[in-house]
Amino acid sequence: MSGHHRGSPQRDRLAYEAARILAEHGGQAFDRARRKAAERLGIVNRRDWPTNEEIHQALLEQRCLFQGERCAADLRRLREQAARAMGVFARFRPRLVGPVLAGTADVGAGVRLHLFADSPEELVFALVDQGIPWQEGEEVLRYGDGRRLACPSFGFVAGEIPFTLVVLPPQSLRSPPLNPVTERPERGVGLGALRRLLELDSEPPTEDTAPLSASSPSRARLGGR
Repeated sequence: MSGHHRGSPQRDRLAYEAARILAEHGGQAFDRARRKAAERLGIVNRRDWPTNEEIHQALLEQRCLFQGERCAADLRRLREQAARAMGVFARFRPRLVGPVLAGTADVGAGVRLHLFADSPEELVFALVDQGIPWQEGEEVLRYGDGRRLACPSFGFVAGEIPFTLVVLPPQSLRSPPLNPVTERPERGVGLGALRRLLELDSEPPTEDTAPLSASSPSRARLGGR
């Protein structure tokens, strides 16, 4: 694993166990997974507790080790679907963020996009125009200056892939919220950068490209962080 604490057996064991818990239960609840892993392993000294980044790195290593080609194929499929959705919602200057960008996502975790608009109603009209049923929620995002901002989120499923669209104010393009893993501003990538990332992948495009309007909202995930 990376990080300046590399080489501590206790820390590495705890990071590995926390990553295993995240992989089993999904989501991005790093603190909960870290505490549960520490309880299982009996590691009470918090100096031996890994950072979110160390757990994230352990999760990447486990996926590469145990899932291999399936992991790569699923990730490409998710990124292709993300690119399609970003094209559909291009007027909202979408940014891909979260596990699909980081490389730790599986199909069940879905795609997470940050969209930017003065009002969430603008996205509602776009969803209606596209014939996409959705479920609405809310997420509280943290910023580097200490602010917490409640942002509306819209969940839907295309094929079997859940999507979460989080609507942020336009000024968040310049000052984005913090990444829950790195605690640094989460800028994500735009459609052009994502397409270049896909071009670097030697695998041919997948054929499973279900229309975004094809699924009911019954399985939509609203993207708790």
